[in-house]
Amino acid sequence: MATDSARIYPSELPVLALRDTVVFPLTLQPLAILRPHSIDAVNRALAQDRLLFLTLQNGDMDDPQPGDLRHIGTIAAIRQMAKVPGGGIHVIVEGLQRGRADLITRTENSLRAVVRPAPEEAERTLEVDAYIRRLQELIDKALSVGNGLSQELRTMVAGIDDPLRLTYLLSSLLDMKADEKQQILETDTLLDKLRSVESALNREVSLLELKGKIESAAQAEMTGAQRQYYLRQQLKAIQDELGEGEKPEAQDLRARIAAATLPEHVNTVALKEVERLERMTPASPEYQMIRTYLDWVLDVPWSTTTDDRLDPVAARQVLDEDHYDLEKIKDRIVEYLAVQKLKAQQTGSVAMKGPILCFVGPPGVGKTSLGQSVARAMNRKFVRISLGGLRDEADIRGHRRTYIGAIPGRIVQALKQAGAMNPVFMLDEIDKISAGYQGDPSAALLEVLDPAQNSTFRDHYLEVNIDLSKVLFIATSNQLGTIHPALLDRMEIIQLSGYSEEDKLHIATRYLVPRQLLEHGLTPEQVTLDDEAIRRIASDYTREAGVRSLERQLGTVARKVAAQVVSASNALPQTVVRPEDVPDYLGPPRFQQEVAFRVSRPGVATGLAWTEAGGDVLFVEASLLPVGHHKLILTGQLGSVMQESARAALSHVRATSKELGIDPDILDKHDLHVHVPAGAIPKDGPSAGVTIATAIVSALRNQTVREDVAMTGEITLSGLVLPVGGIREKALAAKRFGIKTLIHPSRNSADVAELPPEVKAQMTFVPASTLDDVLKVALPAPE
Repeated sequence: MATDSARIYPSELPVLALRDTVVFPLTLQPLAILRPHSIDAVNRALAQDRLLFLTLQNGDMDDPQPGDLRHIGTIAAIRQMAKVPGGGIHVIVEGLQRGRADLITRTENSLRAVVRPAPEEAERTLEVDAYIRRLQELIDKALSVGNGLSQELRTMVAGIDDPLRLTYLLSSLLDMKADEKQQILETDTLLDKLRSVESALNREVSLLELKGKIESAAQAEMTGAQRQYYLRQQLKAIQDELGEGEKPEAQDLRARIAAATLPEHVNTVALKEVERLERMTPASPEYQMIRTYLDWVLDVPWSTTTDDRLDPVAARQVLDEDHYDLEKIKDRIVEYLAVQKLKAQQTGSVAMKGPILCFVGPPGVGKTSLGQSVARAMNRKFVRISLGGLRDEADIRGHRRTYIGAIPGRIVQALKQAGAMNPVFMLDEIDKISAGYQGDPSAALLEVLDPAQNSTFRDHYLEVNIDLSKVLFIATSNQLGTIHPALLDRMEIIQLSGYSEEDKLHIATRYLVPRQLLEHGLTPEQVTLDDEAIRRIASDYTREAGVRSLERQLGTVARKVAAQVVSASNALPQTVVRPEDVPDYLGPPRFQQEVAFRVSRPGVATGLAWTEAGGDVLFVEASLLPVGHHKLILTGQLGSVMQESARAALSHVRATSKELGIDPDILDKHDLHVHVPAGAIPKDGPSAGVTIATAIVSALRNQTVREDVAMTGEITLSGLVLPVGGIREKALAAKRFGIKTLIHPSRNSADVAELPPEVKAQMTFVPASTLDDVLKVALPAPE
């Protein structure tokens, strides 16, 4: 490793910034190169004369700038290089001479420096020789007290005659911080370098001596602990023979088991685990596992139940206080309580199993809060589990006890949280469960939500039967299509439809406005919202099935009023928010009545769609292209069912063109383009068939569709109008958009009869059995 101190180096070298590493002259050092700018420096060195300037960077940043680098470093040569998977490079560099960077620059991903050699003073004096001998003595001492040091180090040190080389070799081997090593490199005199190395080596020897003492003491203590363990085991055997010995912890557990009045099968398992615990030492890893298991068993409220409020009248009053409308759900809860009361009067005990209910409806209609009201009405505990995004079966059933960190599933955890075996159990967003590689949570819920099986539910962690038959399970969902069919079959489906404008007014007046005033520090004496103002907020600033956005807008009004109250120097009179004041609080209306504008041209018809967020209005456009070859062009992200509806509608129109007053030659000489706007949103389903057919006939007749008419229904090749679902949501959406007449399949008349009275009073509903019935209303013949 000899080097020529008089060697002439290039004045400009690539710079390799080092993190927590210092490479000394006269030494070999392996380096792992991973950062892009470091790889670039190595590649440029290999392409020239293999020379680099190695310097320590300040801090731990991945992309150092010239100001982050030390100016004293080492001029080094690359001796070996190997590429590794992942794009990195491993190199072995040889430090040649200390150097000083007068100027470090960076261009793009490249660091370069103007470098000149910075030779050290290496005069051999008597004091230098004394330090070298001291270092050799310290190395011998370190080798005598340390087991991890190589014995070859003594031979290596003894064979080095150059004091500077010895200084740098020991500096690279000793465990020092990078800043300390850099200080040695920057020191100019050999004697000062030797002093620093001697101090570091002396510290290392002291650490090795202290480590040896600690190990000896630990060994002696371990020997004592083993002896104590042996004596304790003998003492335990003697006490067992005399019938006197039992651990205090085991006594405590037995007392807790006796007080818990566990079911017989659970009591047997718990006592067996206590006996296993007694035979173990507390130092055993399994000891703590058994202790944790027993704690979980005792935390489950096996014999604790709350007394139901078996008063249907009082329960109905609570439900009416908390929620407006929702008559079907309130009736179902009242019926359940009435049956429970009759069973209690006849048999003296309540034996009916809890029902499995599933509330299905758009967001914001009160599904989750309704579960809390049910619990309050029945005087039961309420626990909620959010199933949205659940992918692991173990979240429901728990983990096996053999796994480290195993815990029971969410069902058992919720029972512990409730403190009773008959809570109201809310399974929120059950339609958002998805299967993962850990299993399908829906399959795990099949046993939980089956009244015939859940009396013997088994959690993988507890491994004992748990009676869930007294639990009132309530699941919530936005849609039914994504729920496992077998799981759906186990639940009683209760539909929650969207609210009409009248419903929203009542809900806002009774619940939302008082709650928002309370949350924003206002009182009814300070602010009042006019009914018409609430109606305008609901119609012009929200367009939803529920009331979540409406509550947010009411909160915005409350915040602005609160700001006015606080900012006023004098007490303000009561603020009354009227319809004309709403834009001052919420800005311009967000939604406009756009139906008349959209259907102002021939070939555009207004349809109705159902989504999991409620009903919506859909505009279908049809246009004839001047030159064509009988082609039907479909755009707007239409699903396969909707595309088939468009083809069926066109086929029926072609087949009955004469009866519809359309020239058959038009379709022979033109292409037809059907488009549903909002092309970024996928659309599917059969209920747009009537709308597509009406738009096609409108385009062929060059006649505009009535602007106040919307329609829904599936169409067949023979022109029949078949029934569809979601009539309530579609009707409410049509009313929100200002539609006056709704054409629906005649076989959906029963659904129309169940619509809110104010909707039926303000809109005209026209049943249709064929496409002709639809066209008579939507495209009336000119008078």
